[in-house]
Amino acid sequence: MTQFIEAVLAFPTVLFTFLLLVVLGYWLIAVFGGIEFDSDGTGATGFTGWAAGLGLGGIPVAVVVSLLVVTAWFASLVGGVLFSGLPALIAVLIAALVCAWVFTRLIVLFLRRVIPKERVPSRADFVGRTCVIRTGRVGENFGQAEVTSPDGSSALVQVRQTGDDVFAAGSTALIFAYDSPGEFFWVMPYAAELDPDRPI
Repeated sequence: MTQFIEAVLAFPTVLFTFLLLVVLGYWLIAVFGGIEFDSDGTGATGFTGWAAGLGLGGIPVAVVVSLLVVTAWFASLVGGVLFSGLPALIAVLIAALVCAWVFTRLIVLFLRRVIPKERVPSRADFVGRTCVIRTGRVGENFGQAEVTSPDGSSALVQVRQTGDDVFAAGSTALIFAYDSPGEFFWVMPYAAELDPDRPI
């Protein structure tokens, strides 16, 4: 036990020992609910950009830092036990940093494949959904409607039509396309009897 403590507190392992204690403390507090786990990495924007530059982006910052610290600590511990002398220990320090990056990089690549990416909502999600007209008419240059997104929230959007159909306020229409340059949706009359999801 004494030899282990001496190795942990010897150069170069001691450089990572304090960081390892910080990482362990972070995860203990996170597990017991003392802090909120930063799942998307937005809590450390500067480090996120730096990690992405090293090919370590795409997973939570806390996981990346933990992998780097643990791997560097273990590699430096093994190297410090096997080698002695300042030049050799400096080489061990460099090798530990390289090993930490390589190992973390491999884990990040694996996690990117197994962890599904969260889909970002877009206006295109409204295409194919019904909406309720909120203006007295809908034409080629005017019209608004309220549409409900899949998560249950509603939004007031600009709508247009290509024909001469009559859309009164409160009527239901079907969104069939989105015009990105104009930032509005194209609508058409909605036939409730043709809706496959209508209640029977």
